[in-house]
Amino acid sequence: MQSSIIERVISVSDYIIENRATVRQTAKVFGVSKSTVHNDIIKRLVKIDKERYAKVKKILDYNFSIRHLRGGESTKNRYLHIKNIHN
Repeated sequence: MQSSIIERVISVSDYIIENRATVRQTAKVFGVSKSTVHNDIIKRLVKIDKERYAKVKKILDYNFSIRHLRGGESTKNRYLHIKNIHN
């Protein structure tokens, strides 16, 4: 694996751990696709650092478990915003 990819994987994993970030948020910060972030964590990080992988996996599993709540909140806020614009 190239050293630049290893550095990106470590940076991505550090960002997720420090900010408890989602894959989407992380991808936006690093300017890569969600698929790239996901592959970095699931396929590459586990080969580089298993302890770090376990920490990141725990955060991503939590984010996955509450995504339906985030989506509902986002929809609610969107409609409140639209309602306030038209009033």
